[in-house]
Amino acid sequence: QVQLVESGGGLVQAGGSLRLSCAASGRTSNIYAMGWFRQAPGKEREFVASISWSGSDTYYADFVKGRFTISRDNTKNTVYLQMNSLKPEDTAVYYCAGCSNKMVVATGSKLLYDYWGQGTQVTVSS
Repeated sequence: QVQLVESGGGLVQAGGSLRLSCAASGRTSNIYAMGWFRQAPGKEREFVASISWSGSDTYYADFVKGRFTISRDNTKNTVYLQMNSLKPEDTAVYYCAGCSNKMVVATGSKLLYDYWGQGTQVTVSS
């Protein structure tokens, strides 16, 4: 079993920054690619960023390119999402996800992720 716990969310003004963390525990050897998704009220959960097991490959949604950076520290079983230049439309619950398929390098497809955290709220005020 794998557990993912997000932290680092909060309230920030537009233009500000936040750094989200996602700590994995349990059978972490089952996790390869990891990703961040978000869900705003009344909207579908959408892809934000993904990173391969080695960290050498990353993949971003167009709306965060140049503003968000995903990274991971496998020695700490933790993945991060550095969010800069935040906008009110970035307001959402942010979820961490882990993929158990070692053939998947980095992906934006929700269907390929097996493990999900409970989410952390990010609110950006204008």
